Amino acid sequence: MTSTLPTVRQIAWISIIPQIILMAILVIVMEILSPQNGFLFGVAIYLGISIILRTTIPKDHSKGMKKIREGNFSDAIPDFVKSYDFFTKHIWIDKYRYITLLSSSRVSYREMALNNIAFSYGQIGNGEKAKEYYEQTLKEFPNSGLATAGLRLLNSMGNKN
Repeated sequence: MTSTLPTVRQIAWISIIPQIILMAILVIVMEILSPQNGFLFGVAIYLGISIILRTTIPKDHSKGMKKIREGNFSDAIPDFVKSYDFFTKHIWIDKYRYITLLSSSRVSYREMALNNIAFSYGQIGNGEKAKEYYEQTLKEFPNSGLATAGLRLLNSMGNKN
């Protein structure tokens, strides 16, 4: 299925190293326990852990993304607010997401949440709220390319009206 919405994935390649080490440890342990199928079991366990972590911990983020894909932008906003609040309260999970969530994303869940809130407000026609959230994103994450681009777009639209 082709998405009509922009998707940006920025990978922190260095974060893949601890993930490979974890997978290697699982494979070695499983090779010791089951020499014939150890590699497959180790990889399957790693993938299972990865799927469980990515679906249970950032569940509000996932709900919001699903609603965005469905075009329900106003319904997605509260999910992204919950995601932002969760990762603000448990900032260490987001900071060490390459281990805690086995995620190689360069962009933190907090930054993604703020950008998605701003994007959603923009899609429902509330440019002022969108601008407010893009500006908040840039205060917390000054190097956010998504927030910079979103804010420039909003400002250029404002200058044309």
